[in-house]
Amino acid sequence: MLPALFLYAAMLDTTVVDTVRSYLAQHNFDAAERQVREYRTHSGVTPELAEAVSWIARGQLDAKNYPRADAYAADARKLSETLLQKRKLDAEPLLPIALGASIEVHAQALAAQGARSEAVAFLRDQAKLFASTSIVERIRKNVNLLSLEGKPAPELDEGQWLGSKPPSLASLRGHAVLLFFWAHWCSDCKGEAPLIADLQRIYSPKGLAVIGPTKLYGYAANGEDAAPAVEKPYIDKIRLQFYGMLPHMPAPLSAANFQAYGASTVPTIVLVDSAGIVRLYHPGVMPEAELSARIQAVLRK
Repeated sequence: MLPALFLYAAMLDTTVVDTVRSYLAQHNFDAAERQVREYRTHSGVTPELAEAVSWIARGQLDAKNYPRADAYAADARKLSETLLQKRKLDAEPLLPIALGASIEVHAQALAAQGARSEAVAFLRDQAKLFASTSIVERIRKNVNLLSLEGKPAPELDEGQWLGSKPPSLASLRGHAVLLFFWAHWCSDCKGEAPLIADLQRIYSPKGLAVIGPTKLYGYAANGEDAAPAVEKPYIDKIRLQFYGMLPHMPAPLSAANFQAYGASTVPTIVLVDSAGIVRLYHPGVMPEAELSARIQAVLRK
């Protein structure tokens, strides 16, 4: 048996969010909900509580328990709004996670239950409400998930770039275009790069163009704050080191592109057909076979 002091120290090192997520990974909703109730009784309303509740909302959404997901999303929203009475949303890191998730889950639960237009209208209202905060990209991502496919692709801001000068999307009419949104700190992006390179090698002779938008994040190596004049060459160093197999992928450097496409998740993969219409919008990594099939379908049109 472990000494009591060791157990107590272990409890201090484990947050309520960690515990709830562990239970959710086991699909043990009862234990996750019990953990939240116990934490709330002893600690009251905190950003940690709001985030933990938002994770239960996401878990219920993944399990397709839409009314339960929506109920927990509403609770996370209420907790967040209570906390926002005394602080700004981006004053600490947990509230944006909690509030962003509550908005996302409510919209996705609406859409899953047949109210897609209501979900999009809700998200657009929220994007206006939180336009000056860090969660606006996440909200726009969800708007795009529900509405961008089948619509014209937003034009890219090409004012700054890495590598070769990016072509405009308008100039690429007649070609399929794969947009690969990446970040210098993103390990999943680095892991996806060889896959994108394979697809570029196979399909660029058949008319596929690949563009890799990225942006400044305000920090460089080891998370140290960095001015744009320092961060830009650092990003280019990362590009050459980890994306060297994509030498012909121009990289527009602009936060406006991430906002326009709601690319709060990296990587985000967007496939545009030869007429400039979005045919795929996919936040996160994507298996090569699946993405290859989608590219082939676009090239056949």
